[in-house]
Amino acid sequence: MTSFYVYRDIIERSRIKYTYNEISVKIRRTAEPFQSCGYPIQWVKTRIFNGQKYTKGKKHIHFIGIGGSGMYPLAQILHSQGYYLTGSDNNETETLEAVRKMGIPVFLGQRSENIEGADLIVHTAAIMSDNPELIAAKSSGVPVLERSELLGIVTSWYDNAICVAGTHGKTTTTSMITQILYTAKIDLSAFIGGKLPCIGGSGLAGKSDIMVCEACEFVDTFLKLYPDCAVILNIDEDHLDYFKNLDNIIRSFRRFSEMATKALIINGDDSNTLKAVSGVEGKKIISFGIGKENNYYADNIRKISGMETEFEVYRNGSLLGNVTLHVAGTHNVLNALAAVAAAEYAGVSFEAIKQGLNDFRGAGRRFELIGKVRGVTIADDYAHHPTELTATLKAAMNMGYKRVWAVFQPFTFSRTSILLNDFAEALSIPDVAVLTDIMGSREKNTFNIFTRNLAEKIDNCVYFPQDETAEYTDERKYENFRQICDYVCENTKDGDLVITLGCGDVYKVSKMIYKKLKD
Repeated sequence: MTSFYVYRDIIERSRIKYTYNEISVKIRRTAEPFQSCGYPIQWVKTRIFNGQKYTKGKKHIHFIGIGGSGMYPLAQILHSQGYYLTGSDNNETETLEAVRKMGIPVFLGQRSENIEGADLIVHTAAIMSDNPELIAAKSSGVPVLERSELLGIVTSWYDNAICVAGTHGKTTTTSMITQILYTAKIDLSAFIGGKLPCIGGSGLAGKSDIMVCEACEFVDTFLKLYPDCAVILNIDEDHLDYFKNLDNIIRSFRRFSEMATKALIINGDDSNTLKAVSGVEGKKIISFGIGKENNYYADNIRKISGMETEFEVYRNGSLLGNVTLHVAGTHNVLNALAAVAAAEYAGVSFEAIKQGLNDFRGAGRRFELIGKVRGVTIADDYAHHPTELTATLKAAMNMGYKRVWAVFQPFTFSRTSILLNDFAEALSIPDVAVLTDIMGSREKNTFNIFTRNLAEKIDNCVYFPQDETAEYTDERKYENFRQICDYVCENTKDGDLVITLGCGDVYKVSKMIYKKLKD
């Protein structure tokens, strides 16, 4: 039988003449002989590609799009480990301010000269192929990694990487797990898609063998991670511009579940998740949900006040105890159950888990309270999919406010077009829906979809018609934001809730509203 070390040597020698992606292909091609030797492909890849080729000896790492939600926590981790970082982005954001406060130089605007001096360059999947920095990087001879590749390298450094995936709830659940472990004084590392107050950001570099990592399915980036424990919260239709249909999404989650080396924590109430993991073997499978057939389930769920919910947690039919959550909605009960299962997997006692969940007050942009002024409560949430909007807005409508105002920024033309009727149904839940222009992000409007198409399907909907033939510019966007701010401030009353929703920069509107009402 051919030895693993023979294959290792072949690939080691290949490093001289092949790129990272080319070598990854070689590994996949040699997966069968590795496995025939009793070595899982995940083990082989981790041991051979532990990131040394790209991180060892590197001093200057440049981030193209450093303000992205997936770039910032990586920057935090690598900065804390002594790497010199630079970055660039196109728009000023609070994230860029936070990056600068760490002492990391940031270039506003993306130009080829920004990469000078870097010996490793990282970019997000959202960076277009015609980006001048990316073009310069690929022609420079310097190693270039997509963000998820670098994140994969980082997760491979840990013996207990807990990777949290799912269409909805990833950031909240990853934050809950991180909060629990942090409260339990575990020196963990973390990668979160939102800011968690207890760690002062979205990334954390610890010294233990535990890492908690949010695992995003967009363009299959989560398949580049190295999960020891994979968590699947739910599976729904999203990113259809890439996946095309639900079956393809399920297949990707199936591959993700097979990558877990030790344990798989799944939503046993979600039919798509059950379909994805059906027949998966070789690891411990732990289920959670409301149904009592799950390993972990919740019972006697009761709303205490606005944001506060209590429920009982059972493990394998035995009562563990009561949990108090300070984040609203049944969907967060499910997120908490996943966090309980993951924390117990990591060796945390239930008493410590209870304390961690009690300390948790939400992650940044997850029903985040901006403030209360003139009797109007202002909040912000990242919800950008109809399922998420439905869960968030139903929770908001049950909080006892006189009226709920939902200020929504549609994100990407493809998602808006494909899920148009679902968006309309979700945005019919609040008392008033206010819509911004569609934020196209990485897309061009080949779908011929506009805000009015959505607004026309929603009763009591407010929007400000734009010239649909004109270019979408920052000036146009901020004028639209000002129109919305003025309208909301003029028409809200004491006892109302205004919540901005979307994964773009609509949070700026909530801050504008708060400032105008305060002034």
